[in-house]
Amino acid sequence: MKRILLFVLVGMALLYLPKPLAAQEQHAYKIGLVGFYNLENLYDTIDDPLKNDEEFLPNGANQWNTEKYLNKLHNMAYAISTIGTDYSPDGVAVLGLSELENRHVLEDLVAQPEIANRNYQIVHYDSPDRRGVDVALLYNPKYLKVTNTKSYRTVVPDQPDFITRDQLVVSGLFDGEPMHFIVMHWPSRYGGEKRSLPGRVAAATLCRHIADSLLADDPNAKIIMMGDYNDYPTNKSITKYLEANGDMKRLRQGEFFNPMYELHMNGIGTNYFNDVPGVLDQTILTPALLPTDYSTYQYKNAKIHNKEFLKQHGGRYNGFPFRTFGSGVWMGGYSDHFPVYVILLKRVGG
Repeated sequence: MKRILLFVLVGMALLYLPKPLAAQEQHAYKIGLVGFYNLENLYDTIDDPLKNDEEFLPNGANQWNTEKYLNKLHNMAYAISTIGTDYSPDGVAVLGLSELENRHVLEDLVAQPEIANRNYQIVHYDSPDRRGVDVALLYNPKYLKVTNTKSYRTVVPDQPDFITRDQLVVSGLFDGEPMHFIVMHWPSRYGGEKRSLPGRVAAATLCRHIADSLLADDPNAKIIMMGDYNDYPTNKSITKYLEANGDMKRLRQGEFFNPMYELHMNGIGTNYFNDVPGVLDQTILTPALLPTDYSTYQYKNAKIHNKEFLKQHGGRYNGFPFRTFGSGVWMGGYSDHFPVYVILLKRVGG
């Protein structure tokens, strides 16, 4: 195996770059990992009268209790602890999250022994979602210095009562470089793909507006848009309204790059809908992150973290995500989505 010296951000420890990332030159690199994970209903056991959390209470449909909650926290923390460790033993520096009830569950999550030593900090705002779930961002302060955060409301024209998860924008210095992260969980396909499409078009339009505003301030802004889009890389909410293209070499003026397109076309899914794998969870990048000379942090690869322990084994759902509940039955698994992440490289010495 060709080996390339690599600097890991935490402690600037040394190790060799794995073969999948082998480059043509013998250079030392820093590596940064940015990921996203749909946690599949991380609720606490406390009744919040302002949220629709009845299903996840001790007397609710799922008989959600302390034992199940602690099991869920452990599973989520263990899964997070393994994301990207094939490339950096310190895992993801920045991690977007969705389907979590409140800040309390995030505080419980980052305190789990599997990830406590990473000292993840939390960015979270409450959303108006009907199911009471939000998006959030975890970050390791050794990697990211946050300078600004903001939450944006999605509005659907002609649907004044429409509510969904807000979009979270976090800006900061990623190992000294300005970078922006947009975390999203677009409206679901509940009621059918066509009927529910206006919600995702509105979400795409909002995301595009946020990104365009950042690019107006800095045309070379590095923006990573991450989330559960509830649409695939080929759907028009992403291709037409967000203007994300899966072919890095054929980006038109104003288009973003969607590295998850190829994985989706190859049948490697983050989620299974009607037993068919597809990539709903995506990380989309502005052109400033595309590879040139790696003198700054630039895109190298995108991954779906579908390790065997995150999968079901045997039966009809062999290979599917090993989830917390299946058909209303407690399974004690992880999530109905696999995590995703992108690998950023920067040549040491610029």
